[in-house]
Amino acid sequence: MTSLIDVIFILLLFFLLTSTFTRFGELSVSTGGAGAGIGSASPIFLRLDADGLTLNGTRHALDTIAPALEAFAPGDSTGATVLVSVADDVTSQRLVDLLVLLRPVDWADVTVLG
Repeated sequence: MTSLIDVIFILLLFFLLTSTFTRFGELSVSTGGAGAGIGSASPIFLRLDADGLTLNGTRHALDTIAPALEAFAPGDSTGATVLVSVADDVTSQRLVDLLVLLRPVDWADVTVLG
């Protein structure tokens, strides 16, 4: 009969070798920097809640926000500030979903308000 420690060791090896240690996704988050002067363009305001979100007061679904945001794209090569306000009932996963959808919008400087 095999000793108990051998069985535990074999089970430990089995679970270590069959587990995956990959990341599902990666989202870069940076802290705020030094204050800069106020730009000439007004910021774009996003309000995220549990039901959907509003873009400068207009209601949108979460999956249609990137095309709707393109209407506010600046004509020149400068970026625009997108302020994201989060309601109290919003989960962190919903905020991450929004930030992932905003990542391809390269002209947007996204700031999450606390």
